[in-house]
Amino acid sequence: MRVAVFGGTFNPVHYGHLRLAEEVRESCGLDSVVFMPSHITPHKLTESLTPARVRFELVKRAIEDNPGFTVSDLEIRREGRSFTVDTVRELMKDGAKVSLILGSDSFNDIASWHEYRELLRLSSFIVAPRPNHPSRPLEEVLPVELAREFWYDAGVAAYVNSGGNSITYLDTTPIDISSSAIRERVRKGRSVRYLLPDSAIEFIKNEGLYK
Repeated sequence: MRVAVFGGTFNPVHYGHLRLAEEVRESCGLDSVVFMPSHITPHKLTESLTPARVRFELVKRAIEDNPGFTVSDLEIRREGRSFTVDTVRELMKDGAKVSLILGSDSFNDIASWHEYRELLRLSSFIVAPRPNHPSRPLEEVLPVELAREFWYDAGVAAYVNSGGNSITYLDTTPIDISSSAIRERVRKGRSVRYLLPDSAIEFIKNEGLYK
């Protein structure tokens, strides 16, 4: 199977996440996009997170009508800090060929990730633009010797390496929605309609989240 993993806090998941995942699934010919809510994200240790199981349920409700989407609690069950390289290793045990969906802001900072060289060896990357975070040239993102292991293949419109992995810069519909802004609107009693699915909004109301 060709699977793309979309990790994040999803606090809460919103239409920006969902539309990005749908465009990646379609453009890259994937069998499935797996939403992977983190337990504790290394880059957001200071963020006060809604409990992981609650965020998992939010995603579950938001994607329930899309057969091309699934949600995994792998990182939640593993507990501790959610290192992506550990998640990829676990998924590869089932024979999946794994790609990771990242925003340009995250990929620009990939060299700060835990075992990022191993991550580049194990998986492919699909990089989507994020507002105010233009994609940087590969030789600026990675150490020179590592960047040289990739070359541009016009046939697949991606940078590839001899291990069969790729880095694809994908143009997607820009939807600038912020999870933190949604939480703030809920806190102030303002409408969040059309920012996230009604099923997720109902769950937020029923659980009294973000008050």
